[in-house]
Amino acid sequence: MAARKIGFIGGGNMARAIVLGLIANGHDPKRIAVADTDSAKLHALASEHGINAASHEQIGRSCELIVLAVKPQAMTEACSALQPALRGRAPVVMSLAAGTRLARLEHLLGAKLPLARCMPNTPALLGAGATALFANRHVTAEQKRELENLMNSVGISAWVERETDLDIVTALSGSGPAHFFLFMEALRDAAARLGLDQDLAERFTCQTALGAARLASRSEAPLAELRAQVTSPGGTTAAALASFEQGGLHELVDAAVAAAAARANELAMLTDEGRP
Repeated sequence: MAARKIGFIGGGNMARAIVLGLIANGHDPKRIAVADTDSAKLHALASEHGINAASHEQIGRSCELIVLAVKPQAMTEACSALQPALRGRAPVVMSLAAGTRLARLEHLLGAKLPLARCMPNTPALLGAGATALFANRHVTAEQKRELENLMNSVGISAWVERETDLDIVTALSGSGPAHFFLFMEALRDAAARLGLDQDLAERFTCQTALGAARLASRSEAPLAELRAQVTSPGGTTAAALASFEQGGLHELVDAAVAAAAARANELAMLTDEGRP
């Protein structure tokens, strides 16, 4: 991967995060190029990090790996600008756009190109992302390893077996940060209603969430065992968990994740139906 010339179509927050992750992992900034319609943003990114400001055509003609880091509604325009430069070449092209299926990318860029999709989430901006990937049959095993390494530069990544699994990942880790933020808000507000200073309640909520996530990610014990370790029979934690169960917490989460996954699938279908 370090020897590859990587191009980004779009220089927004996620592209910036991946660029910084690549550089932090030893990738030569001079072998990274970015194209963006916002020239001020593009040149700021180039000057700050020593990468190359480029055009869609330059990226299409010279890069071995191209990352489409544009919003779904900008995908047609971005691919139209890129596609002529890809004739006679077969770089790997990976899309970060939610809801843009591989069939759509094949329609826009060419069915024989090695194409992949990934679903990163916002914690990738801090190097703590969780990204699922899926590719068409033209992407080789070696290219898959390179794409996985690319997304590992901003967190963890894994390949899914079906493209529709990306809808589930969207509901889990894509929407998931908002789920945790909502629960954290509820914890903070509950403590404040009992009389704790609100600022202190928020600080302790954030630190508790951080500590629990670190324990879970670094421990080999399953989540149920970690929960049991905190739960003394007849104690305070047991009383709280019983209240959650009586309120139907698991059923609420099941319904929420299913609703998000269904909506992700609906949006992808709308995108497919609206293609030129």
